[in-house]
Amino acid sequence: MNDIVKTNSTDIVRAINNSGLIEPLFDPIFLLQSTVAGTSYIENIEKLEPKLEVGDRLDFFREPKNFHDEKAILIKHNGYKIGYVPRVDNEILANLMDAGKLIYGEIKFKTFRGEWLQIDFDIYLDD
Repeated sequence: MNDIVKTNSTDIVRAINNSGLIEPLFDPIFLLQSTVAGTSYIENIEKLEPKLEVGDRLDFFREPKNFHDEKAILIKHNGYKIGYVPRVDNEILANLMDAGKLIYGEIKFKTFRGEWLQIDFDIYLDD
């Protein structure tokens, strides 16, 4: 009975982490697919298009004071505005972002359809 060793929780966590038994979860959670809205209104979109590659990350920014939609989510690629998450898809995503969750996209497909640049993307949550 005298073999009990007193230790603190920090030592236990450190031992478990160093053992390789527990790996943190960093896999993104897929939420849904969508198509960028409003690309027709982006000035010089034809100059941005060649820089958009399948697999590229799209950063999302909330615009709660947007005149047209209080749940608006702006989409940027390398700092350049390319459009918005469609209104039909943005309510739950906006609520998650407002709660501090990291939501972002990844380009899956792009093509010009006349004057309109179609950009399809997947939406992910990092939690």
